Amino acid sequence: MNFENTFTYDFFQYTIVSHVFTLGYAAMAAGLAYFLLTSKNSLPRYQLSSTLSAVVMVSAFLELLVISLQWRSSFAWDGAAYSQSAALFSNGYRYMNWSIDVPVLLTQLLIVLGVTGAAFRRGWITFTVAGLAMVYTGYVGQFYEVERSAPFWVWGSISTVFFLVLLVLVYRTIHGNLDRLPQEVRSLVRGVWWLLLFSWMLYPGAYLMPAMWDSADGVVARQITYTVADVTSKVVYGILLAAIARKISKHEGHDPATAADVTMPRGGVTDTAAPGRI
Repeated sequence: MNFENTFTYDFFQYTIVSHVFTLGYAAMAAGLAYFLLTSKNSLPRYQLSSTLSAVVMVSAFLELLVISLQWRSSFAWDGAAYSQSAALFSNGYRYMNWSIDVPVLLTQLLIVLGVTGAAFRRGWITFTVAGLAMVYTGYVGQFYEVERSAPFWVWGSISTVFFLVLLVLVYRTIHGNLDRLPQEVRSLVRGVWWLLLFSWMLYPGAYLMPAMWDSADGVVARQITYTVADVTSKVVYGILLAAIARKISKHEGHDPATAADVTMPRGGVTDTAAPGRI
């Protein structure tokens, strides 16, 4: 079981975690609305990125909603603190969500950077294999976090190897395609790298929280860390990619205002006939 189940929580600790979960799935719901409403503001070949962002939002929303409900059912107020009930809390749902989201998020990067053909297939396969290996080896390791026995460290170390491989691949993908992008989006593309680096570095810290801060306060810190990482690496990341896609589309002559105007006749031609003309 996860180390969240080994503590009792005072009112503030329990409530903060509960509210952080709510903030997380509310952010995913807001992100879903944003990506659905703005998906037509870029050229069709980039719109798949917004569609995939919407998929990520649905996946993450459901996962955060599930663990929020599980948090509430796993602990009950006994008059002095929130103590363990018959149910057990599990972070394993996060890993199942990441096994969907990590390959999708990295696929979005390839789409927005305009990677196509054999290079896209190679990048997608590499990202998917390394991403799933990172997630599932970490998933195995977290089952041993209470006693922090050898499997916790071994599987965590293996997961970290794939994590570093992914960071190198992302860096090469971004900087290897930077020169052929319009000048006005290059700073945003560099921002994607720094955003991913920051948000992804939070995950190993949360994994190691049982060893670094073995207390109820450590649980609060861990769930805040996980949720901040999820919101920045999914919602903020998706918004940044959408902004890049819009700027590239505008550079190539795409008019977001016309594309978003559902009242505009196809082709952008309006009827200029005089009043009364049939």
